[in-house]
Amino acid sequence: MRRTASPFSLITLGLGTFLLVLAPLLAWYVEPRAAVNPIDIDTTAVYTGKGSYFDTGQVRTVADRRITITQVVRGDVEDSERSGRAVWDVTTTVDTDKTLPAADPHDALEFFLNRWVTDRSTNQPVHCCKENPYFEGDAYLKFPFDLRKHSYQWWDNSLGSTVTLHYAGTKKVQGYRGYRFTGTVAATKIGTRLVPGSIVGLPKRPQVRAEEWYANHGIELIADRRTGRVIYAQVGPRRTLRAPGSEKDAVVLLDSRKIGFTTGTQKEQVSLAKKESGRLRMVGQTLPLGAGVAGFVLAAAGAVLVVRGRKRPETDAISRPPLTM
Repeated sequence: MRRTASPFSLITLGLGTFLLVLAPLLAWYVEPRAAVNPIDIDTTAVYTGKGSYFDTGQVRTVADRRITITQVVRGDVEDSERSGRAVWDVTTTVDTDKTLPAADPHDALEFFLNRWVTDRSTNQPVHCCKENPYFEGDAYLKFPFDLRKHSYQWWDNSLGSTVTLHYAGTKKVQGYRGYRFTGTVAATKIGTRLVPGSIVGLPKRPQVRAEEWYANHGIELIADRRTGRVIYAQVGPRRTLRAPGSEKDAVVLLDSRKIGFTTGTQKEQVSLAKKESGRLRMVGQTLPLGAGVAGFVLAAAGAVLVVRGRKRPETDAISRPPLTM
């Protein structure tokens, strides 16, 4: 008797081997290539809070008023595909109740139009594609993928430089846990502005180039660990004017201890983080683990079947009829 492998045992062994090869490919090749910044992004984040601002109509600073920050991020798909980078156009408006809803964003208290370009995998700034302004640091609109428990350099657009944000544990947002990072900005001169001298305490001078100063009472960002998406953001901006060479603020342009994501924005960002994180988890963990376990079982079973084989009687290569007389 001799043994031969059945087609079923060979198929089982082959399928198991395939799954064993597929498992590490999913984890080490496919998953890193799936963790990229999107090029077709279209999101809106809204912050609200109470604070003070300079009312140009009353020519004075008014206090305890609602302030709304709206940040719209849209991807430039054509430029992104051409460059291989993530090219995002970012519109930021700071409004009061007087300017909401605004038909023209230029009517807002403050208005910024920027272009943010990043490496899709690392989230590092890339200086191309009419970037505006020149950004640096580890993160701006989002953190890198696969967050670590250490400090990051966050770009503060108002400061025009990076701010060190320190890891401060974890915190839940709408029931979803993320990594928390915090930091502050000390009062820093960020430029000058031509204003009537009376505004900065120099009534005898018709116009003066006042110094513009910026500080931040506190920045708090909570981000999804796997994707780096910010699921909650809170800032405490303070912008003031000083007379040239003065060490004291003469007028407050904007000041708030806390302006943070609205509940609606929190829910939207958490929903997106869950969806994106789930996809990466499936490709990087669930599927590789399942493929590895199934591949091992099938390969082992197939090998046993091949070794055992199927018993068949041995016969001559040529069957001869019996001799007769």
